[in-house]
Amino acid sequence: MRAATYARFSTDLQRQTSVDDQLRAARARAASEGWHIIIERSDQAVSGATPFLLRPGSKALLADALARRFDVLIVEGLDRTFRDVGEQEQIVKRIEHQGIRIIGTSDGYDTLAKGRKVMRIARGLVNELYLDDLREKTHRGLAGQFDRGMATGGKTYGYRSEEVPGGRRLVVDEKEAEHVRWIFERFAEGWTPRAIAHELNRRGVPSPRGGTWAVGGLNGSAARGLGMLHNDRYVGRVTWNRMQWVKDPETGARLYVARPPEEWLERAAPELRIVDEETWAATRRRLEVVAARGAARSKATKGGRPARTLFSGLLRCSVCSGPMIGINSRAYGCGVHKDRGNSVCNNTATVPRLAVDARLLSLVREELDRPDSYADLQSSVRELVAEHVIDTGGAARDAKRRLGEVEKELSRLIDALAQIGYSPALGERLRALESERAQLKAQPDDEIDVDALVTSVAADYRATMLDLKARLDGHPDRERTRELLSLVLGPVTLVRDADGVTWAQTTNPAEQLLAAGGVSLTVVAGAGFEPTTFGL
Repeated sequence: MRAATYARFSTDLQRQTSVDDQLRAARARAASEGWHIIIERSDQAVSGATPFLLRPGSKALLADALARRFDVLIVEGLDRTFRDVGEQEQIVKRIEHQGIRIIGTSDGYDTLAKGRKVMRIARGLVNELYLDDLREKTHRGLAGQFDRGMATGGKTYGYRSEEVPGGRRLVVDEKEAEHVRWIFERFAEGWTPRAIAHELNRRGVPSPRGGTWAVGGLNGSAARGLGMLHNDRYVGRVTWNRMQWVKDPETGARLYVARPPEEWLERAAPELRIVDEETWAATRRRLEVVAARGAARSKATKGGRPARTLFSGLLRCSVCSGPMIGINSRAYGCGVHKDRGNSVCNNTATVPRLAVDARLLSLVREELDRPDSYADLQSSVRELVAEHVIDTGGAARDAKRRLGEVEKELSRLIDALAQIGYSPALGERLRALESERAQLKAQPDDEIDVDALVTSVAADYRATMLDLKARLDGHPDRERTRELLSLVLGPVTLVRDADGVTWAQTTNPAEQLLAAGGVSLTVVAGAGFEPTTFGL
């Protein structure tokens, strides 16, 4: 039988050899059963709280399972694979539905066991409760560190942490503190956050993350206490437990949400003051004025921003490849230039919004109404698939040749071990070759059904185009229409020159054509639209 293994360890604090230990146990079980391991997947320093489909190793494992590349999956225990009982039930059922047997070398789980469902649910609950308990203990420990005056979170610009008895304590970083004072003083004088960000970037001052400064890093959110101008740590007050990470039960994504104010913890830390009280007070007054103006504008537009155009998110700057945004009601311009300044992107060109929108829509409508567009699409996709088959065919031959070389070297290495005995160098080389052999054997060698793939891609694209046509002809759901346009057009680069605006399709179909388990619809943009130049 063909076997696959999966191993995981949680954090950088755990031993990296944990994966090796888990895989060793799996190999021993496979050897005792006479099974041949062809796939080994692992995730290193990845928490069990991370959803199964968001871990690279386990995601690849599920793709292998759905493609039926193995017959039995060997893991140390279900806790190495899942920590959420709902997710566990969903994924295990999908794998076992493929006729794949799951075996736990440590917890004793076995698909063939009669009581496996009861055991699986019980262990799943235990694993989930373990995470809840760990989360509560971690939070309690951080609360204790906060009370003792220790650092409890990530780095804040203007400070560094130093090792002290009992933990780490924040101290002022004088070099960064100078920039903090300069920012607050300029804002209090009347500079806008955008002007401040531009000047910092012009001077080459690294941002808190080491890149360039952006308006959002200064403005942030007053309600959530985010953004440099709202951070009261700069006047010697530390607030903790303001925010928390919450996992979305449907998507598995982690969301950063605010806690209720009654759960916040605050303490005075005069040793951390960087900004004097007078400058801080002037900053607060100015922020209140700016907030009042924003509220007045929002009220004038009946409570919200103007709706985004159908092409927002699709347009790209020809200089920095950043987003081209509506810088006002009449024109598109480079968002990076507007937000970060000329030193980051010097594209000062603007293009008329109405003209660009009308021209792009006319191109889409022309393609929708062209009688032979579907036949051309099929022909173009067939050519791309054929190129891919040629490329992957060569790769498959290379992999097969390399597998033969690895097998021969393993044979020679085993003979050497039998003659001269074990040594660390030989053992390390043996493990490396075994890992490479497993990866080579795991590569699929099935031939691609070109006709079926072309039919599938063309059918999906045709359905997309029909949906788009119906929405453009009727009363479109703006968000869904934008999504369809992005599938059809892909990124669109705008260039302002002496002749007008050049529109160019930047998608590379050959790189996006085939993906595990499906095909990107963006492929069709390369087939349906050629790079086009038009004047305005």
